[in-house]
Amino acid sequence: MLDQLAEWKRRYGTHDGRDLERLLDEIDAAQFIAPADLIRLHETLLFLRAYPQSAGMARRTQAMLRGFGKRTKELDAEAFQAPEVAGIAGTSLTAVFSYDVARHLAGRRRDVRIDWEAYAEPERMGPVLRHVLPAIGEDWPVEAHTPFERWVQTAVPRGQTDLQWLLSKLDSPYARELYESMEVPLYWRLEKAPHTRSQVYGARRPYLFDRPLLRRKDVSLVDAFTAPPLPVEKLPRGEAERMLEIVVETSAVRYRELYGFRHPDTARIFRIDAGRGLEIYWFGVPPAWRLPLRAYHAAMFFQNGVPAGYLETLSLFDRAEVGFNLYYTFRDGESAWIYARLLQVTHQMLGVNTIMVDPYQIGRENDEALDSGAFWFYRKLGFAPVEPAIAGILEREERKIARSPDHRSSRAMLRKLSAGYIRFEGPAAEPGAWDRFDIRNFAMAGGWNAVRGSAAVVNAKRGTDEAGYLRLMQRDANLRAQVLRLGSTSS
Repeated sequence: MLDQLAEWKRRYGTHDGRDLERLLDEIDAAQFIAPADLIRLHETLLFLRAYPQSAGMARRTQAMLRGFGKRTKELDAEAFQAPEVAGIAGTSLTAVFSYDVARHLAGRRRDVRIDWEAYAEPERMGPVLRHVLPAIGEDWPVEAHTPFERWVQTAVPRGQTDLQWLLSKLDSPYARELYESMEVPLYWRLEKAPHTRSQVYGARRPYLFDRPLLRRKDVSLVDAFTAPPLPVEKLPRGEAERMLEIVVETSAVRYRELYGFRHPDTARIFRIDAGRGLEIYWFGVPPAWRLPLRAYHAAMFFQNGVPAGYLETLSLFDRAEVGFNLYYTFRDGESAWIYARLLQVTHQMLGVNTIMVDPYQIGRENDEALDSGAFWFYRKLGFAPVEPAIAGILEREERKIARSPDHRSSRAMLRKLSAGYIRFEGPAAEPGAWDRFDIRNFAMAGGWNAVRGSAAVVNAKRGTDEAGYLRLMQRDANLRAQVLRLGSTSS
């Protein structure tokens, strides 16, 4: 039955959806006890809910996902903790979260606590606890095997979790550093958690896919830079806070955090309807958390109400470094089209024309990217290596592919191709202008003073939204030339 269900991911526009609904009825009545089977079922249901062929199919898959916790709660939790599958309803996970995410969870979830059994180095607590539990000073500095769990549990008052107590005691200006120095593993039981990977948000009338899905050959990144603007809606404060809770928690159950998710600008969150069931939630960071020079923005995107991935941008003048992550489950969907829409939004919101992709994104020290062939995803959309040596390697590899279409790049070849930045230049970009720029070169050359010399730019950096700061810089050709000179390596 699972094989048959998976086949429906390739049957768009070719079969009667009633056959699928009958298959879903059979599967819903069946019992699956092997974790691998349940994982496969869950991921296929998520995909079919993100790309439903009919309204009935959307309702059916959503109902099955909503009840998924009943299938998993009695099974071995460890089978569901791998990063690519973690976060299914009814399971649990253990992770070391940042101070900000830990505070978020402690303030909202009583099902998150310290995982003492998984704490490999509890002695990291010693230097911190001696300041909040003075009596432990009689034990930790001189005794071996200090029972930190016992000390903490003795101090926790009724009605609090150990995590809530610990965070409440860290009230110094260095609370973030103190907490993160301990590397505390947290256990999160997802039995009643509202924001698991099995949850669908909104999309009461999902976009229906009654024709074959769009593939890479159907997508042009040039069009993304020339298309009419997409509709943008600023969320009211209450809705923005609710959406941020979803963003933070659906990321945390995947062991994922972004700088922008930890420090979001709650006053300015935008919803962008990108079409074909794709919704993008876009935001920056408040002035206290902004980078000295580059503008920072993040986004999470939903496919028919299903969290599907995220975007992170670091922008300077008309250049943006873009990090894109589409969750494993949806990589057989309209990946290229989604990416093009995200670049369209990035161009629309920030005015950038040159898109840079960090080597990590395409495989440098990143096995996941190597396994997925990420380099070729970007290359077939028009990205090119910045470094001439890598461009030469690519040219030779593409000649091999042209001679033998069945040729597949080896892992060693993919490592070579992912050793440097790749870039895409929109129609309005200055060709090659940013090829040799490196933010570290700029910073080490004392380049900050070049920017700080402009009072208008400095004030804009502290303004309501860093998009305004970027637009102002994009109009200052002299400042741009100075920054490029200071930050570029010699040829």
